Amino acid sequence: MYHRFNESKYPSTNIQMEVFKKHIDIILKSGFSFYNPKNFEKEFSKPKTNKKILLTIDDAFRSFYTEAWPYLKKNEIPFILFVSTEPVGKNGYMTWKQIKEIEIEKFAMIGHHSHSHEHLIDKTYEEFILDIETADKIFKENLGYIPKMFSYPFGEYSKKMKDYVSKNFNLGFGQHSGVIDNNKEKFELPRFPINEKYGELERFKSIVSYSPLEYKILKPEEKKLINSKNPPSFSVEFFDNQENINNINCFSNEGGKWEKSQVKFQKNKLIITFREPFKPRRGRVNCSLNDNGKWRWFGTQFTVKN
Repeated sequence: MYHRFNESKYPSTNIQMEVFKKHIDIILKSGFSFYNPKNFEKEFSKPKTNKKILLTIDDAFRSFYTEAWPYLKKNEIPFILFVSTEPVGKNGYMTWKQIKEIEIEKFAMIGHHSHSHEHLIDKTYEEFILDIETADKIFKENLGYIPKMFSYPFGEYSKKMKDYVSKNFNLGFGQHSGVIDNNKEKFELPRFPINEKYGELERFKSIVSYSPLEYKILKPEEKKLINSKNPPSFSVEFFDNQENINNINCFSNEGGKWEKSQVKFQKNKLIITFREPFKPRRGRVNCSLNDNGKWRWFGTQFTVKN
């Protein structure tokens, strides 16, 4: 997941184009191809034989159009551009003309990223729905259809929000790190966020090489934490055929500090006992497993109310 390109004053959402090109080069030299998002949507539930890379860009900043788009177009590299409708045409953002120029290409897809791009999880449920429906109307007016892939602003969602997305979209993307596989929940798909801090080349090589750490069930399903549920009761049930499960390492940021998580196993179920409550605004858990030399990874994110 990328946002801005060559906008150094926003390091938390920016990547330099020279680094982005090296990322693309690493992907190609690793022998991976890019997933055309149109095929990704159609083939999501089909068995996967070859690993592919899905590029996503959030927010439709103008710097994507001026810096990254010419390069992606020249090389016909597939991607999804998630658009929030309210800022379109405003300072620093793409126009509808530019979005439509991208939308007609066979290797590009426009995704839905809400209207306001605010912290919708803090709104009432009715305000959340109104925001999405407002964007729906604007997409219909400008593109002639409503995009069916959704990206949660800031990667934040409650169970109620996810249930709404599951009834109105085909797929939903968060901002928690991980590798997508057939068993991942279709409406909270992981992505590795990339920026100046987390776009370092050695880290990127590792990310590209990761395999999914597949599981049956992750609890709690509710990712919005209120005081009485913070910290949450956290468990992950893995499939019986997953080997080397005791090699798993998890890190979490409860109390505002990244430390190794306190884990125990009940057969093929991992249970994490958090040291203390998560601090606003985000709680994260990342787990990795050395599975006979193959590194597997999954992550999850909670939104913590102030």
